[in-house]
Amino acid sequence: MLIGLIAGALTTAGYLPQIVKGYRTKRLEDVSYLLLLMLLAGMALWLVYGLLNWSLPIIAANLIAVVLIVVLIAMKRRYAAMAKQ
Repeated sequence: MLIGLIAGALTTAGYLPQIVKGYRTKRLEDVSYLLLLMLLAGMALWLVYGLLNWSLPIIAANLIAVVLIVVLIAMKRRYAAMAKQ
């Protein structure tokens, strides 16, 4: 289980640099909506799989990843709207 938690933490933390960079620059136009939606769908399915199998590492990593992807989508939408003003 420890290896799963470490792996999940490392892969999930991969979204943080993009969130920080986007927050600092207020620009996310280089990040594709298709990429974000595909990642969101995949992580959501992994989350369901983890819940069905009651696997804490899968649940934790993918729950956090889903939240971070939703944050990226919201930031992308907000910054795109700000750029149009």
